[in-house]
Amino acid sequence: MLDFLSYLFYRALAAVVAALPLRLLFVIGNITGFFSWLILGKYRCLARHNLRIAFGAEKSPRELGRLARRNFQRLSTNLLSSIKLSAAPFETLKKRIVIENFEVLDRHLRAGRPVVLVLSHLGNWELVAQIVPRLLADFRISTVYQKLENRFIDQYVHRLRAHTGAQLFDRKEGFQKPIELLRAGGLIGILSDQHAGDHGLWAPFFGRLASTSPLPALLAKRTNAVIVAAALYTDGVARWRLVVEPALDTKNESVESLTFKTNEIIAQQVRRAPEDWFWLHNRWKTPCPNFLLARYKRGVYLPATIPAKDLQPFRILIRASNWLGDSVISVPAVRAIKTGRPDAHITIAAPKKIAAIWKLVPEVDEIIPLPNRGLFAAVRAIRRQPRFDVAVVFPNSLRSALEVWLSGIPRRVGYRGHSRKWLLNQIVPENERVGPPEHQAFHYLRIAKNLGAEISGEFIASKKMPNAQRPTPNSQLSTLNSQLLVGLCPGAEYGPAKRWLPERFAEAATSIAMQRDVKWILFGTKKDAEIGEKICTTLGDHCVNRIGQTTIQQLIDELRECRLLLTNDTGTMHLASLLGVPVVAIFGSTEPRMTGPLGDGHVILRHQVECSPCFLRQCPIDFRCMKAVTVQEAVDAVLSMLARPTSSSRAPA
Repeated sequence: MLDFLSYLFYRALAAVVAALPLRLLFVIGNITGFFSWLILGKYRCLARHNLRIAFGAEKSPRELGRLARRNFQRLSTNLLSSIKLSAAPFETLKKRIVIENFEVLDRHLRAGRPVVLVLSHLGNWELVAQIVPRLLADFRISTVYQKLENRFIDQYVHRLRAHTGAQLFDRKEGFQKPIELLRAGGLIGILSDQHAGDHGLWAPFFGRLASTSPLPALLAKRTNAVIVAAALYTDGVARWRLVVEPALDTKNESVESLTFKTNEIIAQQVRRAPEDWFWLHNRWKTPCPNFLLARYKRGVYLPATIPAKDLQPFRILIRASNWLGDSVISVPAVRAIKTGRPDAHITIAAPKKIAAIWKLVPEVDEIIPLPNRGLFAAVRAIRRQPRFDVAVVFPNSLRSALEVWLSGIPRRVGYRGHSRKWLLNQIVPENERVGPPEHQAFHYLRIAKNLGAEISGEFIASKKMPNAQRPTPNSQLSTLNSQLLVGLCPGAEYGPAKRWLPERFAEAATSIAMQRDVKWILFGTKKDAEIGEKICTTLGDHCVNRIGQTTIQQLIDELRECRLLLTNDTGTMHLASLLGVPVVAIFGSTEPRMTGPLGDGHVILRHQVECSPCFLRQCPIDFRCMKAVTVQEAVDAVLSMLARPTSSSRAPA
């Protein structure tokens, strides 16, 4: 009943419009378009967003705003005039429309060559269906259409379009009949400028990847047809101009190449009259959930003339972890996201105190060091950047989701936890824990997979971890370069349950120093100062105590100079693995299969006791897991690693 009432209202409106003069309709259209621009804020923003993609490098924000307003007015005038002219006599249409280069169509059809006519939502595009069949009455003319949801209006529009003699093919019924028509030497018109969804080919449109229908190219290749583009521009008050472009010969072109070329032709048409195009359509829609394009059937096509760096970037903000170790563990996921589409531009937002580690990852394009002053300071830092298309939230916290929500980023992705579901609009499903423990890196890789990235074990097992931008060695160690430097990290941020006994670290380091000419470099935070003093007192001249004295950048510089690192399960352990520095890591209360160092060439010292892993901050009993690891085991592991050839123990810088 509601559909029928809507149909009656539409017919009544059409009757009123048909009774009014065209010039008056243009006046009414300009007025209604202006008020639509004022009232429809959502579509006004969409139009400006699309215009910014197409012309942001050429026009000022004020010019884009004026263009958006004129576009609303032009769409309104053309809509009203198309309703009036939909049943008008052909003689009336010919008086209103100037036609250029129409002989292109006639010549190919008379030569027996079928034509795929590529159309776009430019000007009064509905009138093309009224004009072309009448001008080519000697040939079979058709179009592919999609049914309207209201069946009564759909039937009415179908009758209007069919009375010109054109055949209409429902897209849902397949393309065998259109192929037969083309093989018989006919013409088929296809609107090809809209977002094509998951079945489209991702090709540049105004320099930005857009899902594009390959249907014109597929039909042309199947039937040996030529591709011809045409557009109906507004040429004044109640006046239009139909322009037919030169034909594209399809014989020596691929489907992908032809699809890209049709995009280029449509873009040129839009540039001629930007106020005429349908900017209210989300042409560059971000698909959900797979906005990374690696797994799409047709994939991405870039011609040799357009390198990936010349595309408009798809800007992805990754809100990184607040902890050093977790940040390093998430690096494989960042790499997977970066490789997911050629136009991906990765910006990392991370706490200022650890932001420098992301300089080591070549897949990261920009870094936003987040200030420690509070939520709104972080939001301001993000909002100062160019507009992001997507935010990927790695931390499972309410605040991190609030940061990206308040920053106005349209797509926000992350896990559900901590009552933040309402802040995200793409929820990554949690993995059911079945079977043996998996590395924490897969927690982040699962996010990348949900976005459409291709994931494999190579991201975890790779021997060559990202390791770019080698810094200048820190002056604190410059005088020690002639000695063999070995790092020692005796603390652990999480708590004492993760710390091997300080006296055992000291004993092991002393034993190694007696057998090899090494200089120990002690690393840690200010909380580890007391432990560091005890070890330093024991080692004497065999060590340099840097505990609590390094920034993250200095820690990176000094770890690079070390041959290896003897450590607990710490963030410094993970940083060393990222730098390609092999580690000897002592585990007790935690599980190395979940949080062990990434890559190869590392040694894990651990004894499986009945209560391990407990993941507690403090041991409630006798600390048996850590006591089970002996000094001699640590000494043997370090000496064995020092005996390895240098080239195999360090990843290249």
